[in-house]
Amino acid sequence: MQPFEELLEISAKIHGHLCAGQVIGVRMALLGLRLIGIDDPKGADRKKLYVIVEIDRCATDAIQSVTGCSLGKRSLRWMDFGIMAATFVNLATGSAVRVTAREEARELSAKYCPKLTDKYERQLEAYRLMLEDELFAVQEVRVSIPECDMPGRPLRRVLCGQCGDYVQDCREVERDGKTLCRACAGQRYYALL
Repeated sequence: MQPFEELLEISAKIHGHLCAGQVIGVRMALLGLRLIGIDDPKGADRKKLYVIVEIDRCATDAIQSVTGCSLGKRSLRWMDFGIMAATFVNLATGSAVRVTAREEARELSAKYCPKLTDKYERQLEAYRLMLEDELFAVQEVRVSIPECDMPGRPLRRVLCGQCGDYVQDCREVERDGKTLCRACAGQRYYALL
């Protein structure tokens, strides 16, 4: 594993800037990986790792940059809970931990960097220094990952009986004896013009 500062620099380049969320994400990923026994997430252990993030913010970019997990590889999953948390799963052992950023760390940053008056700058620096148990809460968890959500080739690919789009990874909907994509089943997020 690369040193923290090097990982943080890579993460900031990918994300576009350095912020407190980047520090949290890098440290969160390092902690999660260590706790589930993953030493080489982008190499020898890459097929053993699955990460579920609960927020679509800065820390998620950092977690992706450290772990090498991504939506495209189906090794990163986003569950829209709006919580600064991620669950790290070792697929080979079943070991899993959920790591959550502690809200009280924001105020605790003043203890670590009392001379910094800008709260964002103070948090950015303090999060580098804080003890892990001050910055994060850790829970050992069990995660059941549906077969259709596992990394690898799609289990099936079916034709939508209404629009003709192909639907992969068990995302189709059965309605009135017809196989439909989610859009044709009424879950469209866009409006046709």
